[in-house]
This record gives sequence, structure tokens and C-alpha cells, in this order.
Amino acid sequence: MNQFNKEIAQALLENTNLTEVFRNQLESTMNSLLESELTAILGYDPYVRFNNGNYRNGDYTRRLDTQFGQINVRVPRDRKGEFHQSLIPPYTHRIDSLETTIIQLYEKGITTREIADLIEKMYGSHYSPTTISNITKMVDEQVTAFHSRPIFHSQYVCLFLDATYIPLRRDAVQKEAVHIALGITSSGEKEILDYLIAPQESDIAWSELLGSLVSRGLTDVQLIVVDGMTAIQNTCERNYPQAKFQRCLVHINRNIMGKVRISDRQEVASDFKKIHHASTTQEGKEMIQTFIDKWQKRYPRMTHSLQETENLLTFTQFPK
Repeated sequence: MNQFNKEIAQALLENTNLTEVFRNQLESTMNSLLESELTAILGYDPYVRFNNGNYRNGDYTRRLDTQFGQINVRVPRDRKGEFHQSLIPPYTHRIDSLETTIIQLYEKGITTREIADLIEKMYGSHYSPTTISNITKMVDEQVTAFHSRPIFHSQYVCLFLDATYIPLRRDAVQKEAVHIALGITSSGEKEILDYLIAPQESDIAWSELLGSLVSRGLTDVQLIVVDGMTAIQNTCERNYPQAKFQRCLVHINRNIMGKVRISDRQEVASDFKKIHHASTTQEGKEMIQTFIDKWQKRYPRMTHSLQETENLLTFTQFPK
């Protein structure tokens, strides 16, 4: 999960597509499930010396097409050739229901009973309830540990909140919102603190996610960076009344780019990014006014959105 968190954080900060991140996680999770399946049958973990007359004997690769792209799945073998995995049906190149199940495993708030039900859907009647329970336990421990781990409040001074949409199949393929909370320490280190999947970005989803963070110890956030959605700000004020707000300059830049000609985008973006380097609030206001003066005649709609500077320059009140 840690590598998954880092990849999501990097994709968010670079404003890149999250599809590849989820493709990698889907591939990793399926490989982990296959390894867990063999472990449940053999009765011991990899690299543990245990003589029960049978043992691991490498793996072979199967390629599968998913909604996030092609993945390579390593199917483990046992020495006696008695292990026949039940996760992926023979001769199958696409398994939409399994993709959905695995994504659901990582949804916020999923219970142990729900994980067991999902695992049972994947494996059906191929194994005994005890074997399914063993596989469930291996997956459940990883998911539960991430969503319930304590968060030391003094470590994270800034909270970056954003939602991105990914395609997810339920009855049909539709995009659903991944609500993500990214914590930033005083030294600039970044970590995904938690995330929640819901059909749409909403105040209810953000309230549930932030409430979980508070209950786990994240209580002393000084700065919250949001995309300007009023519902998020209201929810944040209820959970972190002491925090100051900063509108996300990446989102603002993205909106600006949608209001200017392609031929001007590079120059407009370069001018706007200068504001990011303002050392004081006054300097930032002067930079914004310079930007408006230069582009107002050509793009009045674009510059009008920058007239209100509230929450645009909050970052200047904090050390770089």
C-alpha cells in the first residue's frame, strides 16, 4: 500500500492520469491474491522452511486485459502440480467482475464481513469456508491496517484534498470519484493519509473521510489546500476550525488554460506560475495585478476570475 500511496501522490501533484497507478495496483493485488491462495493451500508462507511433502515451484505469466490496461499476472506453481488457482478462469483474457471486486477491496470503510463476501464471490465453492477465511484474513489485514492506522497530528501541517474520477464497473462502467487526502509534513514530505471511493464527489464523502482522519489523531492541521468547492471548505471548517485555506493553484491554472487560445497557453501558464513564488501577500497581490493588466484586454473572462484574491495567497503566510 505504501508504494500505491506514493504513486497516487505523485500523480496528483504532477496533474497526471491515475489510470496507470490503478493498473499497477490491480496487477499487484491480483498477484498477492494468487500467492495468498497458494499459501492457504500449502499452509505456510513463502521462504519458510516447512516440509509437508509439497512446496512452491516458481510461476508462469498470464496477460489480462482490464479497464485500466493490460496486466501481467504471475500464477504460482507447486512442486507436485496439485495447485489449481481459482481466481482467474481458464482461457479468460478479461475479467471485469474481478476488477470491480479488487477495487472494492480498497474502498474506504469496507468491513471484514464484506471483504469475506467479496473473496467468496471470487473463489465461489472451489474451496472450503476455512480456506476462504484464511485468504480473506491475509487481504483484510492489509486493507484494515491502512484505513485504521493511527496518524500523529503533529507530523502533518498541511492537508491537500482532491477528488479524481476513474472508470469502475458495477452494473455498467461509469466513472466514480476517488476522494484523496494527502498529508504534507513541515519538511515537505508527502503521504496519502486515506482515500474514499464514492459515485460522486460530495460533502457527505468528504465529511466521512475527514471525520476518520480526526478520530485517528489528525487534529492539528494548519493549512488546507482545496480546489475551491464550497462543500469541501464547509466540511473542513467543521473538522479543522483552526486551519487556513488555500485554493489549489494547479486547479486554477487548469481552469485558466480552458479560457485561452492554444497559441497563448504556454505564455499565460508561465506568467501565472510566477505567482507561486511570491514571498509575501503584498508581493503576490502585485503579481496577480500585473498578470491581470497584461491579459485582461484579450481574455476578460479569464482575468475576472482572479479579481478576488481571498485564499489565493494564503501560502505566503507559511515558510516555504
